[in-house]
Amino acid sequence: MTTNFLVHEKIWFDKFKYDEAERSFYERMNGPADGAPRQSSGPGASSGPSGDHSELAVRIASLEVENQNLRGVVQDLQQTVSKLEARLSALERGSPAPRSAPQTQHVSPMRQVEPPAPKAATPAEDDEDDIDLFGSDEEEDKEAARLREERLRQYAEKKAKKPALVAKSSILLDVKPWDDETDMAQLEACVRSVQLDGLVWGASKLVPVGYGIRKLQIQCVVEDDKVGTDLLEEEITKFEEHVQSVDIAAFNKI
Repeated sequence: MTTNFLVHEKIWFDKFKYDEAERSFYERMNGPADGAPRQSSGPGASSGPSGDHSELAVRIASLEVENQNLRGVVQDLQQTVSKLEARLSALERGSPAPRSAPQTQHVSPMRQVEPPAPKAATPAEDDEDDIDLFGSDEEEDKEAARLREERLRQYAEKKAKKPALVAKSSILLDVKPWDDETDMAQLEACVRSVQLDGLVWGASKLVPVGYGIRKLQIQCVVEDDKVGTDLLEEEITKFEEHVQSVDIAAFNKI
């Protein structure tokens, strides 16, 4: 992948064209060297046997040198890619990259490179080698956990400040007297005298039943968690002198 660009480079494979053009130029300017006959530089031109062999030898030597140079460049690139892949793998695992043995630098015949002087590693440089250049997911996880806890805390505070909904019910009671001689005003007073936490009495009226008897129909609102219908009936029927029975005419949730 890294050396694919070398395939598309001509480098000096067509160097013989430039050598032929240079030789033809000087022959036109000064005449053939050593009395040799002038030769055409065109594609179909022919040359003597000695000229062909010498030119072929020069080209082969040049190609060998260039091939050797390219081989050295490719080796250097492969070593660099291998080290980068090892470094990247170590960083992804969250551990410091393994220290590889120092690679011998390739020296091409065309270019002499002085080897770098050895340098002693300091503790500060060792610490820098252990630094994760790509960052760590651990910090992101801590930040996400902190944000989640903060939002949960805000939600809990908001919910605590909001008043809780109280379940209530509207009840319509039918309170029946013993007979037509029962004092209905006193009966209603007895019923309203029942005071419980979560009980609120409402409107009332007298409804004829028959034979001159009337019943007390009274409405109340109760909190479901504090007042039940059984408790309400029990408290009203305690007034035995006036109350014969208590029935629930209507029951609605609010």
